[in-house]
Amino acid sequence: MMKTANRTANFYDVIRERRSVRTFDPSYTISEEEIKELIGEAILAPSGTNLNPWRFMVFTEKALKEKLLPMALGQRQVVDASAVIVVLGDMNAYTVENADKINHRAVEAGFMPEEVKNRINESVEGYYGTVSEQVWREWQHLDGGLVAMQLMLAAKARGYDTVPMLGYNTEEFRKAFDVPDNWVNILMIPVGKATQPGFPTVRLGVDEVTHWNGK
Repeated sequence: MMKTANRTANFYDVIRERRSVRTFDPSYTISEEEIKELIGEAILAPSGTNLNPWRFMVFTEKALKEKLLPMALGQRQVVDASAVIVVLGDMNAYTVENADKINHRAVEAGFMPEEVKNRINESVEGYYGTVSEQVWREWQHLDGGLVAMQLMLAAKARGYDTVPMLGYNTEEFRKAFDVPDNWVNILMIPVGKATQPGFPTVRLGVDEVTHWNGK
């Protein structure tokens, strides 16, 4: 069974109705074309200096999702979901070569003058080369979190459900699927059609989590 994208979803309904779902219809499929559209919407998220460090590994074949099951500590959603999208971050994104590739396209599109491209490239070379690998990894998790949240909201807007998963054996995953050494694990996101709604949850109140003007 396949579902067409919902192009008229209300943003406020999406953010209120999105919940983590762990029971999916295993007969429900999402086309490769629509998964590409979904990722295309996700990568409209911001990233540091617009370096687009995110990378994605997508699993839709049942045999490969079964292979993920023990790595995911037996969590059945990785098999029953229509797709499992693993979000990673490329440490090689923090280079002037990558910045130039992206900014050159912006120049060609008329979004950026050449002198601005050159200035940004110089700042990337000067700044990103001065911080530690640990800081780079922290940035990867920040940018990865932004793109992951956008992916989950985009999925909900299309009528799909998701669950963000940190609970999987990253070392086994890296070995099984030959993940490049320069890619950092962020999280795993099953996507599909829920058979049961996610549990309602509560949040701390705004006044409990907000401090005004440094107080």
